[in-house]
Amino acid sequence: MITVHDIHKVYGAKTVLRGVDAHFPSRQLTSLIGPNGAGKTTLLMMIARLMEPTSGEVRIEGRAVAGIRVGEYAKRVATLRQAPDFNLRLTVEEVVAFGRFPYSRGVLTREDQRVIDEAIDFLSLQALRHAYLDELSGGQRQMAFLAMTIAQQTDYLLLDEPLNNLDIKHAVQIMRALRRLCDEHARTVILVVHDINFAASYCDHIVAMKEGAVYCAGSVDEVITESRLGELYGLDFEITHSPRGRLCNYFNPEREAK
Repeated sequence: MITVHDIHKVYGAKTVLRGVDAHFPSRQLTSLIGPNGAGKTTLLMMIARLMEPTSGEVRIEGRAVAGIRVGEYAKRVATLRQAPDFNLRLTVEEVVAFGRFPYSRGVLTREDQRVIDEAIDFLSLQALRHAYLDELSGGQRQMAFLAMTIAQQTDYLLLDEPLNNLDIKHAVQIMRALRRLCDEHARTVILVVHDINFAASYCDHIVAMKEGAVYCAGSVDEVITESRLGELYGLDFEITHSPRGRLCNYFNPEREAK
């Protein structure tokens, strides 16, 4: 389990996070939701150790992450940022191989190649393994980067808006893959997501943030309610249930119709 304790982040006179306490259960899929500017990505980057809190502490299985060596942390926590910075012309297989760097330091072994093959197979990218990133669609590139993160073979995966700018099919493919990582491979996944319906349909746990603080947190049943979502986003929600799950309708708020 990852926990954060009384996290504050201040830039000059601007407070981005204030007193954030939250936990992210092991072997579950957790989404960070909330309006733009709520502090979701900032919190995720602090868990990833890519940003330092002004005060407070992040712990992994009870151990303060600040005391863990970077190399060791890279074998426990993998992070996929919104826009991975790859300026080289690389194939899908070469990109996925970057996930093995904490282990191989650039010299791939047979074990590394086996893990790379498994990550490519897991996301059904066999047909694209020799294709170059600049030849792929946005969704295909995102799948390649996700395979790289999976190949890092960490217990924890942190994903910052992995569905950003994807079409519906690729977004569903990624969410299904993340669900399988938790259910079949006992991974713990934390992602920032804006689409409430994806969070409601695929996640186990939700942390909702607003104005730099945790607004509420808990199971999908606890967080995905009309009243809580309405207060969180300032919109009217209608939630309907069916055998296939729940649907959060916010497209025609009553308050705008009046």
